[in-house]
Amino acid sequence: MITVLIVDDQDLVRAGFRVILESEPGITVVGEAATGEAAVALARQLNPQVICMDVQMPVMDGIEATRLIAGDESVTSSVLILTTFDRDDFLFESLDAGASGFLLKTASPENLIDAVEVLARGDALLSPAVTRRVIQAHAVQRVPAPEPAVAAAAPSALTDREADVLALVARGKSNAEIATDLFVGESTVKTHVSNVLAKLGVRDRTHAVIWAYEHGLAVPGAAGV
Repeated sequence: MITVLIVDDQDLVRAGFRVILESEPGITVVGEAATGEAAVALARQLNPQVICMDVQMPVMDGIEATRLIAGDESVTSSVLILTTFDRDDFLFESLDAGASGFLLKTASPENLIDAVEVLARGDALLSPAVTRRVIQAHAVQRVPAPEPAVAAAAPSALTDREADVLALVARGKSNAEIATDLFVGESTVKTHVSNVLAKLGVRDRTHAVIWAYEHGLAVPGAAGV
Protein backbone atom coordinates (compact mmCIF):
# COMPACT_ATOMS: atom_id res chain seq x y z
CA MET A 1 0.00 0.00 0.00
CA ILE A 2 1.41 3.40 -1.03
CA THR A 3 0.95 5.98 1.72
CA VAL A 4 0.48 9.63 0.76
CA LEU A 5 0.40 12.96 2.58
CA ILE A 6 -1.45 15.78 0.78
CA VAL A 7 -0.29 19.35 1.43
CA ASP A 8 -2.28 22.30 0.06
CA ASP A 9 -3.81 25.40 1.64
CA GLN A 10 -7.08 24.95 -0.26
CA ASP A 11 -9.57 22.50 1.28
CA LEU A 12 -11.23 21.68 -2.04
CA VAL A 13 -7.92 20.90 -3.70
CA ARG A 14 -6.93 18.51 -0.92
CA ALA A 15 -10.34 16.84 -1.08
CA GLY A 16 -10.06 16.46 -4.85
CA PHE A 17 -6.57 14.96 -4.66
CA ARG A 18 -7.77 12.52 -1.97
CA VAL A 19 -10.67 11.33 -4.12
CA ILE A 20 -8.39 10.86 -7.14
CA LEU A 21 -5.65 9.03 -5.28
CA GLU A 22 -7.89 6.79 -3.20
CA SER A 23 -9.79 5.75 -6.34
CA GLU A 24 -6.67 3.75 -7.20
CA PRO A 25 -6.30 0.41 -5.37
CA GLY A 26 -3.04 0.35 -3.49
CA ILE A 27 -2.92 4.06 -2.60
CA THR A 28 -4.10 5.47 0.72
CA VAL A 29 -3.99 9.06 1.97
CA VAL A 30 -2.72 9.00 5.56
CA GLY A 31 -2.85 12.71 6.26
CA GLU A 32 -3.50 16.27 5.07
CA ALA A 33 -1.83 19.58 5.87
CA ALA A 34 -2.70 23.18 4.95
CA THR A 35 0.71 24.76 5.60
CA GLY A 36 4.33 23.84 5.05
CA GLU A 37 4.93 23.92 8.78
CA ALA A 38 2.18 21.36 9.40
CA ALA A 39 3.53 19.28 6.50
CA VAL A 40 6.95 19.01 8.13
CA ALA A 41 5.41 17.92 11.43
CA LEU A 42 3.18 15.31 9.77
CA ALA A 43 6.02 14.04 7.59
CA ARG A 44 8.05 13.37 10.72
CA GLN A 45 5.09 11.73 12.43
CA LEU A 46 3.75 9.62 9.56
CA ASN A 47 6.77 9.20 7.24
CA PRO A 48 4.55 8.57 4.18
CA GLN A 49 6.08 7.19 1.01
CA VAL A 50 5.00 10.21 -1.05
CA ILE A 51 4.16 13.81 -0.13
CA CYS A 52 2.10 15.81 -2.64
CA MET A 53 3.30 19.34 -1.89
CA ASP A 54 1.84 22.67 -3.00
CA VAL A 55 4.32 25.52 -3.48
CA GLN A 56 2.55 28.69 -2.38
CA MET A 57 1.13 28.40 1.15
CA PRO A 58 0.93 30.59 4.26
CA VAL A 59 3.27 30.25 7.26
CA MET A 60 5.85 28.23 5.29
CA ASP A 61 5.89 27.60 1.55
CA GLY A 62 6.24 24.18 -0.02
CA ILE A 63 9.82 24.65 -1.14
CA GLU A 64 11.07 25.44 2.36
CA ALA A 65 9.00 22.56 3.75
CA THR A 66 10.54 20.25 1.16
CA ARG A 67 14.02 21.40 2.14
CA LEU A 68 13.36 20.61 5.81
CA ILE A 69 11.81 17.23 5.01
CA ALA A 70 14.60 16.21 2.63
CA GLY A 71 17.20 17.25 5.20
CA ASP A 72 15.64 15.14 7.96
CA GLU A 73 17.31 11.72 8.01
CA SER A 74 14.37 10.24 9.92
CA VAL A 75 12.02 10.98 7.00
CA THR A 76 12.33 8.85 3.84
CA SER A 77 9.38 10.38 1.97
CA SER A 78 9.67 11.42 -1.68
CA VAL A 79 8.22 14.86 -2.37
CA LEU A 80 6.08 15.55 -5.45
CA ILE A 81 5.73 19.28 -6.06
CA LEU A 82 2.29 20.23 -7.40
CA THR A 83 1.80 23.77 -8.64
CA THR A 84 -0.48 25.84 -10.85
CA PHE A 85 2.49 27.79 -12.21
CA ASP A 86 4.81 26.44 -14.90
CA ARG A 87 7.81 28.47 -13.76
CA ASP A 88 11.49 27.56 -14.06
CA ASP A 89 12.32 29.15 -10.71
CA PHE A 90 9.81 26.89 -8.94
CA LEU A 91 11.22 23.87 -10.75
CA PHE A 92 14.86 24.60 -10.00
CA GLU A 93 14.23 25.63 -6.40
CA SER A 94 12.16 22.47 -5.87
CA LEU A 95 14.98 20.28 -7.19
CA ASP A 96 17.52 22.16 -5.05
CA ALA A 97 15.30 21.64 -2.01
CA GLY A 98 15.21 17.87 -2.58
CA ALA A 99 11.93 17.26 -4.43
CA SER A 100 11.84 14.07 -6.51
CA GLY A 101 9.08 15.13 -8.90
CA PHE A 102 7.33 18.17 -10.33
CA LEU A 103 3.79 18.15 -11.73
CA LEU A 104 1.39 20.89 -12.79
CA LYS A 105 -2.07 20.90 -11.24
CA THR A 106 -3.49 21.00 -14.75
CA ALA A 107 -2.31 17.41 -15.23
CA SER A 108 -4.89 14.65 -15.58
CA PRO A 109 -5.96 12.45 -12.64
CA GLU A 110 -4.13 9.58 -14.35
CA ASN A 111 -0.93 11.66 -14.40
CA LEU A 112 -1.22 12.31 -10.67
CA ILE A 113 -1.71 8.63 -9.89
CA ASP A 114 1.20 7.68 -12.15
CA ALA A 115 3.41 10.30 -10.50
CA VAL A 116 2.69 8.97 -7.01
CA GLU A 117 3.40 5.41 -8.13
CA VAL A 118 6.67 6.46 -9.79
CA LEU A 119 7.93 8.23 -6.67
CA ALA A 120 6.82 5.37 -4.43
CA ARG A 121 9.08 3.06 -6.47
CA GLY A 122 12.00 5.33 -5.65
CA ASP A 123 12.26 6.84 -9.12
CA ALA A 124 12.10 10.51 -10.09
CA LEU A 125 9.28 12.10 -12.04
CA LEU A 126 11.26 13.48 -14.93
CA SER A 127 11.19 11.61 -18.21
CA PRO A 128 14.55 11.04 -19.92
CA ALA A 129 13.79 13.83 -22.40
CA VAL A 130 12.78 16.25 -19.63
CA THR A 131 15.78 15.23 -17.54
CA ARG A 132 18.11 16.03 -20.43
CA ARG A 133 16.54 19.44 -21.07
CA VAL A 134 15.82 20.59 -17.52
CA ILE A 135 18.97 19.41 -15.82
CA GLN A 136 21.15 20.85 -18.56
CA ALA A 137 19.40 24.20 -18.13
CA HIS A 138 19.87 23.89 -14.37
CA ALA A 139 23.59 23.28 -14.81
CA VAL A 140 24.07 26.06 -17.36
CA GLN A 141 22.30 28.61 -15.17
CA ARG A 142 23.90 27.69 -11.87
CA VAL A 143 27.27 26.02 -12.41
CA PRO A 144 30.42 27.44 -14.03
CA ALA A 145 31.84 25.35 -16.86
CA PRO A 146 34.30 22.82 -15.40
CA GLU A 147 37.92 22.59 -16.45
CA PRO A 148 38.51 19.80 -19.00
CA ALA A 149 40.56 17.74 -16.54
CA VAL A 150 37.81 17.97 -13.96
CA ALA A 151 35.09 17.14 -16.47
CA ALA A 152 36.70 13.79 -17.21
CA ALA A 153 37.12 12.85 -13.58
CA ALA A 154 34.79 10.55 -11.67
CA PRO A 155 34.57 10.42 -7.86
CA SER A 156 36.94 7.79 -6.49
CA ALA A 157 34.05 6.13 -4.63
CA LEU A 158 32.43 5.10 -7.93
CA THR A 159 33.64 2.15 -9.98
CA ASP A 160 34.33 2.74 -13.67
CA ARG A 161 31.08 1.01 -14.59
CA GLU A 162 29.08 3.07 -12.07
CA ALA A 163 30.60 6.24 -13.51
CA ASP A 164 29.61 5.05 -16.99
CA VAL A 165 26.04 4.45 -15.82
CA LEU A 166 25.83 7.86 -14.15
CA ALA A 167 27.10 9.56 -17.30
CA LEU A 168 24.40 7.82 -19.34
CA VAL A 169 21.70 8.71 -16.80
CA ALA A 170 22.87 12.33 -17.10
CA ARG A 171 22.31 12.08 -20.86
CA GLY A 172 18.65 11.33 -20.16
CA LYS A 173 18.78 7.60 -20.91
CA SER A 174 16.38 5.14 -19.31
CA ASN A 175 17.55 1.94 -17.58
CA ALA A 176 16.56 -0.09 -20.64
CA GLU A 177 18.57 2.16 -22.96
CA ILE A 178 21.59 2.04 -20.65
CA ALA A 179 21.38 -1.76 -20.55
CA THR A 180 21.45 -1.86 -24.35
CA ASP A 181 24.39 0.56 -24.56
CA LEU A 182 26.46 -1.35 -22.01
CA PHE A 183 25.39 -4.86 -23.09
CA VAL A 184 24.15 -5.80 -19.63
CA GLY A 185 20.78 -6.73 -18.13
CA GLU A 186 18.35 -4.05 -16.95
CA SER A 187 18.48 -5.49 -13.43
CA THR A 188 22.25 -4.94 -13.46
CA VAL A 189 21.71 -1.30 -14.43
CA LYS A 190 19.21 -0.88 -11.58
CA THR A 191 21.82 -2.24 -9.16
CA HIS A 192 24.45 0.17 -10.48
CA VAL A 193 22.03 3.11 -10.19
CA SER A 194 21.20 2.14 -6.59
CA ASN A 195 24.92 1.94 -5.76
CA VAL A 196 25.51 5.36 -7.34
CA LEU A 197 22.71 6.94 -5.30
CA ALA A 198 24.06 5.41 -2.10
CA LYS A 199 27.66 6.44 -2.74
CA LEU A 200 26.75 10.00 -3.73
CA GLY A 201 24.31 10.34 -0.84
CA VAL A 202 21.45 11.55 -3.05
CA ARG A 203 17.78 10.65 -2.90
CA ASP A 204 17.05 9.75 -6.53
CA ARG A 205 18.41 9.75 -10.08
CA THR A 206 17.34 13.34 -10.73
CA HIS A 207 19.65 14.55 -7.97
CA ALA A 208 22.37 12.18 -9.14
CA VAL A 209 22.19 13.90 -12.54
CA ILE A 210 22.42 17.32 -10.91
CA TRP A 211 25.47 16.05 -9.00
CA ALA A 212 27.04 14.81 -12.25
CA TYR A 213 26.66 18.24 -13.90
CA GLU A 214 27.82 20.15 -10.85
CA HIS A 215 30.94 17.98 -10.47
CA GLY A 216 31.90 17.85 -14.14
CA LEU A 217 31.10 14.20 -14.84
CA ALA A 218 28.49 15.43 -17.34
CA VAL A 219 29.13 18.52 -19.43
CA PRO A 220 26.34 20.63 -20.96
CA GLY A 221 26.64 20.54 -24.72
CA ALA A 222 28.49 17.22 -24.82
CA ALA A 223 27.47 14.71 -27.49
CA GLY A 224 24.05 13.33 -26.84
CA VAL A 225 23.27 15.74 -24.00
